[in-house]
Amino acid sequence: MMTDTSPGNTLAQSAKKFIVIEGAIGVGKTALANKMALSLNARLELEDPDSNPFLEKFYENPTDSALPLQLYFLFQRHKHMQQLSQPDLFSPNIIADYLIDKDRLFAQVTLNDDEFTLYDQVYQHLTIQHPQPDLVIYLQAPVEVLLERVKKRGRQYEKNIQPDYLQKINSAYTQFFHYYSSSPLLIVNASTIDLMNNDVHYNELMERVLSTQAGRHYFNPANL
Repeated sequence: MMTDTSPGNTLAQSAKKFIVIEGAIGVGKTALANKMALSLNARLELEDPDSNPFLEKFYENPTDSALPLQLYFLFQRHKHMQQLSQPDLFSPNIIADYLIDKDRLFAQVTLNDDEFTLYDQVYQHLTIQHPQPDLVIYLQAPVEVLLERVKKRGRQYEKNIQPDYLQKINSAYTQFFHYYSSSPLLIVNASTIDLMNNDVHYNELMERVLSTQAGRHYFNPANL
């Protein structure tokens, strides 16, 4: 079944004003966010990893650069969340490619105990209030798929990403979403999905996005 993603089929009709797409590095969050925002005539809110001056240094030497990396991302994401809290009369619906919660998730993986204690004090102060999504889409894929996609997109600063680091991130996401209950959750098996080129997969996903209300749900395009 093909989903009507014309301007008339909007998030407003499904009572979803704020949708977030999450998942590990390379899983396809940003590509999906761009396509969904276009389909649904929504405002697009993307992370900006390229602007973080510590990111390439972190992948080269994680020990020395982890804390400044995380604090930079934390302040950047907090600023973005403040902007999201301001109403936009021309584009009231929002598609984002990250949860603010991911910042703490990454920090737990990358920081040592003393660094995390300092980081967490800042985090708790900054994230007292932020908008909760009406739906979170969690894209899942194994490490070998993530590595292949990271390599394919060819970002210079990602050339030193190690499989064990991606495994830690993947495991942290799995644990986080196992307990997540702040918003309706749609868990997507993204290991074989091609949302950019497979109209069947994309339209079936959009149908699920627009119909999902409360609770935890699963979407496996391999079964279509």
